Amino acid sequence: MSSSDRVTLLKHDQSFFDALVASDLAVLEELLADDFLLVGVEDGAVADRGILLDLVASGSLRFPRIHSFPDEAIVRVIGTVGIVVGRTRMNFTNPDGATFGAGSRYTHVYAAGAHGAWRLVSAQGTAIKT
Repeated sequence: MSSSDRVTLLKHDQSFFDALVASDLAVLEELLADDFLLVGVEDGAVADRGILLDLVASGSLRFPRIHSFPDEAIVRVIGTVGIVVGRTRMNFTNPDGATFGAGSRYTHVYAAGAHGAWRLVSAQGTAIKT
């Protein structure tokens, strides 16, 4: 793995977090692969790209704050797959209106497309119990 791969994947991670906080659908649509899947940190529910985009667009799922710790991230590249294991502290509001805050450890899986652009194909968060 080159140092530029690490920088690029961590930049994509931060762009993903920033887009969630800003409800920026254009950035999310660019970052997320067509077959993207998210496994939720709170309850382990699985949401595909369309569900996540719909929830963000409607304002049903809001992320007032996501703080990441990129210096702690473990980044690996295996062929055309990039894997980032990192940590966040976040707050969000679920579609039912319930608020949730958690420290989490996450795994993001990226795939390099035909032109080398990384797209997020999978994201899973695990709450860190304190």
